[in-house]
Amino acid sequence: MNDILGLVDDPALVADLHRVVAAADRTMHEMSVPVPRRAWTDAAIVVLDASAAAACAAGYPRRPGVILVCSGTAGLADWQAAATVGAEHVLALPSEEVELLSIVAAADEPSTGAGTVLAVVGGCGGAGASTFAAALAWAAGNDERRDTLLVDADPFGAGLDVLTGLEECPGVRWSGLTVDGGRVSARALRDAVPVWASGVGVLSTDRENTDRLTAVAAESVVDGVRGAGATVVCDVGRSFDPVADAVIALADLTVVVVPARIGAVLSAARVARTLAARGEPAGVVVRGPAPGGLRAVDVSDAVGLDVLTSMRPEPGLSEMLERGGLRLRSRSPLLGAAHDVLAAVGADRAGPGRAA
Repeated sequence: MNDILGLVDDPALVADLHRVVAAADRTMHEMSVPVPRRAWTDAAIVVLDASAAAACAAGYPRRPGVILVCSGTAGLADWQAAATVGAEHVLALPSEEVELLSIVAAADEPSTGAGTVLAVVGGCGGAGASTFAAALAWAAGNDERRDTLLVDADPFGAGLDVLTGLEECPGVRWSGLTVDGGRVSARALRDAVPVWASGVGVLSTDRENTDRLTAVAAESVVDGVRGAGATVVCDVGRSFDPVADAVIALADLTVVVVPARIGAVLSAARVARTLAARGEPAGVVVRGPAPGGLRAVDVSDAVGLDVLTSMRPEPGLSEMLERGGLRLRSRSPLLGAAHDVLAAVGADRAGPGRAA
């Protein structure tokens, strides 16, 4: 049995559990103690109350995935019962339903470890890193039909929901997440965030509240979604704050977007030195135009990173972003460059695009 074993007598708690289990798209088997030993050992999660915990502690082996639930604030008796049975969590319902939902949704979730994480950072201010991050997510999710999440990891950005035209769409932003560690359920998160570009999920910051975007939260989200086999594209700020550090440490590749201008290249060289000092794999995307004639090889030599691809300007980009968000056509320079980067990390089944 790979679903939820419920050992709870209180009708109010049972109703709360039914609500959480339904939201997580799981099945709960309700039983009374004593239960068959296999039911205890084979369940993905055991949810019980204090009385069931006391009874189970004497008759069953300790196991992971045991949760004690109670009505209102947990009292001393609840904590004692949890310690006796080896419960990993003590949750008060209904106030902590969100935490329980996260745990239940993640239980026994397939973890392929085959996902890809890409961090995108601007070599200078105004480099277009957020736009390129969105293009990467579009290419990975929209064209290749891969499960993809675009993550806003820049607390000082305008918000990726604005760039993608989703600012009015309902769905969870960072302010709606409570993450204290461990892995976030990829399935639950994917169902909660706004959806862009034929299935790409977007986890954006809020304009007024960035308190929930922490290094611990970012690591939990990125690691959990990658563990489910998805592609995660993260828009990272240039400040190299704890959030950026956490995401870059998980990334298979950090993409540094560099406009083909002298000042931008000098700034990008400092970014590259920071990444090199940490031993992080990184490469450069060179963005045209090049008013001074800088070539991609010149940028590579100056910055000290290999060029992943170069691209000409995206026609009408500024107007597009002001009028409903980014949308990419099949022959888009942004899209072609995005495919080149995905091919470089083996995340593009269609092969390289046509960067210019």
